[in-house]
Amino acid sequence: MNSLSQHACNHLTELLKGFGLAADTLLSNWVDGALVAGEGEEITLINPATGEALASYRDAGAGLIERATQAAQRGQREWMALTASERGRRMNAAIRGLEGHEEALAQLESVVAGKPIRDCRAEVGKVREMFEYYAGWCDKQHGEVIPVPTSHLNYVRHVPYGVVGQITPWNAPMFTCAWQLAPAIAAGNGVVLKPSELTPFTSVVIAKQLENGGLSKGLINIVNGLGKTTGAALTDHPTISKLVFVGSPQSGRMIAEAGARRLVPSVLELGGKSANIVFADAKLDEAVAGAQAAIFAAAGQSCVAGSRLLIERSVFEQVTRRLARAAEQIAVGLPSDEATRMGPLQNRRQFEQVTRMIEAAEAAGARVLTGGKRPEGLSDEAQGYFIAPTVLVDVTPDMEIAQQEVFGPVLVAMAFDGEGQAIQLANDTRFGLAGAVWSQDVARAHRVAGQLRAGTVWINSYKAISVMSPFGGFGDSGFGRSSGLDGLREYTVPQSVWVETAPEASVAFGYGSGVG
Repeated sequence: MNSLSQHACNHLTELLKGFGLAADTLLSNWVDGALVAGEGEEITLINPATGEALASYRDAGAGLIERATQAAQRGQREWMALTASERGRRMNAAIRGLEGHEEALAQLESVVAGKPIRDCRAEVGKVREMFEYYAGWCDKQHGEVIPVPTSHLNYVRHVPYGVVGQITPWNAPMFTCAWQLAPAIAAGNGVVLKPSELTPFTSVVIAKQLENGGLSKGLINIVNGLGKTTGAALTDHPTISKLVFVGSPQSGRMIAEAGARRLVPSVLELGGKSANIVFADAKLDEAVAGAQAAIFAAAGQSCVAGSRLLIERSVFEQVTRRLARAAEQIAVGLPSDEATRMGPLQNRRQFEQVTRMIEAAEAAGARVLTGGKRPEGLSDEAQGYFIAPTVLVDVTPDMEIAQQEVFGPVLVAMAFDGEGQAIQLANDTRFGLAGAVWSQDVARAHRVAGQLRAGTVWINSYKAISVMSPFGGFGDSGFGRSSGLDGLREYTVPQSVWVETAPEASVAFGYGSGVG
């Protein structure tokens, strides 16, 4: 183990100790208000920046899932015994459990996920934002009265499912943990959440600190382990009334199938192949900067990454040339370095997949304008999963690189002629998560945005996301919505209540009028 790897291991150990955890196979789950060891095989985490072993823990296993679901049931009953206003107050108080720990939480995320520390600090702030927003919804989930054509008073309530199962990904474990936990408990549910086995710790810390801040014991449970064991036990457990998954389309299909077998609904937030459309009349300085941020932030490991840049032909050469020059100036390096703007990919499997797709694109006729391989100038210690910011041209719409999600810092640029072709190219994919339009023609910008089959569309911007606005996609990007009121409603079931008000009620045989 080199000196950097040893330093990272020591740093991780100190961070975990500060939160009462240990990086030596112990205490890797949060179940029923306590840190609990897993029961299965040992899982070794790899440092994305160095490629060397970082820490180990044990797979939670089915036995721990049983304990977690029982705890969530008890916690949910206690939580729902509180008034709605009290639940909101406790959510607001709970998020204060992170106060004073923000930097340590950001450092923990950076070490394990391989994300630049500056990005992780921003995501800690998003965790607080999500809980504060949904805390405000606790006592505002109003029902409605339906003017039915009978003597009944008919009203609708929004009731929680009970216990929901959530599975979050390795690319943004801290962000997606809070993204799902906050609306679930605001709606009155208990939760069993399984992070990716590659990024287990920050979700445990968040749950632990929230409970320390005042949430009901057992309301939130975090179980860490493999998909084939812990994940399967979670999705198949009879107590789980709804499944929420953030990850790849392949895994999403398996989650949906598992739920369908038990007639359990699901929300799937899956991948994307988002089109970023630049018209010739756009403010090109802003469009180039936006295109950079859209694909190279988080090393392209973002479901909404603007991985397909569609450029009007008259400015294609100019935009791609400027993008290539800008990409070469991005500071790629160790996640702990304050100057780093782009770190490594999170794991070897993803690194090999991205490398394979670049090579396949070149073999199919695409040309690498910049990048495509390991960056030059990295330190000797940085032997991990680094790929330079990559721009590909001479790409045709039928190529794999233009159709399938890469999930890495790889931008494919294609030219278009006219508005109609731009829309056709943008929608020529099974994904439908996000997209953008850059143009100073306001009418055209709105017109094109309205024809994009995408759950989120930006105009003269990219990747502006707020907890207040619904987020989700079409097609292979999944179904259901996260965030906003729509995200909250995903965690409730409408219940229709009929109250007879007639002095002498009559009961119809079958579906009668019911008029007294």
